[in-house]
Amino acid sequence: MDRSSYLNHVAILNEELVCALGCTEPIAVALAAALATRTLGQRPERLRVACSGNIIKNVKSVTVPNSGGMRGIEAAAALGAMGGDPDGSLEVLQSVSEQDRRDARSLVEEGRCEVELAEGVPNLYVRVVALGQGHEAAACIEERHTNVCELSLDGVATGVATTSGGPGEDAGERPAADRSALSLRSVWDFAHELELSDVDELISGQIETNQTISKAGLEDRWGANIGSTLLASRPNDISCKARATAAAGSDARMSGCPLPVTICCGSGNQGITCSQPVLEYAHELWSDHETLVRAVALSDLVAVHVKYFIGELSAFCGAVSAACGAGAGICYLRGGSFAQFEATIVNTLANVGGIVCDGAKPSCAAKISAAVDAAILGCDMALADDNFLAGDGLVGKDAEETIRSMGYVGRVGMHPTDVEILNIMIGKTDTSL
Repeated sequence: MDRSSYLNHVAILNEELVCALGCTEPIAVALAAALATRTLGQRPERLRVACSGNIIKNVKSVTVPNSGGMRGIEAAAALGAMGGDPDGSLEVLQSVSEQDRRDARSLVEEGRCEVELAEGVPNLYVRVVALGQGHEAAACIEERHTNVCELSLDGVATGVATTSGGPGEDAGERPAADRSALSLRSVWDFAHELELSDVDELISGQIETNQTISKAGLEDRWGANIGSTLLASRPNDISCKARATAAAGSDARMSGCPLPVTICCGSGNQGITCSQPVLEYAHELWSDHETLVRAVALSDLVAVHVKYFIGELSAFCGAVSAACGAGAGICYLRGGSFAQFEATIVNTLANVGGIVCDGAKPSCAAKISAAVDAAILGCDMALADDNFLAGDGLVGKDAEETIRSMGYVGRVGMHPTDVEILNIMIGKTDTSL
């Protein structure tokens, strides 16, 4: 591949693989609140939070890390305002103190944090207004979890935006990598041609952080304990171990475990799903470190490519995109050809494409398990040359067409589903009728 394309793939990995503490949607709320508070110059007396429906959906049922068990947008915003470090980006709540937790709880219990649904905004949208001493400061995040498009004090812009490149970086200094330039062929070529030194530290960090939270999910009781339940049933089965370790990371993360994860596609669950199953298969196959790094990089980039056509947040469960990546990485480890790599992705999408996202919560771990199971089956099928063919439902003439078809369903076709899921979750729809 040419040098420009190669560097673009490296840049995508650098933008995607960042550390986050807790589910990225409440963390985005906390980050906006922390930024608004710093702009205000004092702890706020009140907060006003406006969020897109997808943010509300993904924050409603997940435990905010370092909150003492609190859930919801009010808790995330209050904790970010009372103790968040905006320079920590997606680890904004890492150093919250017990006093911060008490102050945040008081803010919520006293009704000084108001939340409303923002209409006509991007699927990922958070705007926090912090009020105090007759002044108000606003911070707005949209499209991506660290893309701050507004910082203002009393209606006057006060600073540069924070982009996916890092906290405090001028949005004009570093253009985002071009995800539209990805293809399955380019990702395959990159995985084979990459210089290990260009991604080793990044991928190794992803493996280490995500393995750590996975182990925590297996060793302690978190959420519905999907990972440990799976592992107890078939502890020596590699496909079960691959599912269990991915699910266990989600078990812990969705229930407020205060350990960081390395995200992919804006999601810790997806970052875990891209790395943990591949790691388990690498151990099983006695793959060396370099082969493991190549396989995980392949997994990450496939997930990014599939997710690009769906969008940041939607009614389409992101575990499916990440599982496509995991299946692809496993296919690479097992010596699959490029055609079998493509077929693995098609087989996975034909099986579990369209799993609905009903918000971040403990059952995400079960969806991860189901998606990874489908990916492993898809890989087994591909290696046996038994594949779903064009015309089988949404399966297109090739893998790229299939990805685009599934992306269209997730982005456009499932949009009304997304609205109805939100209405049910907030009690707006009476399902007894």
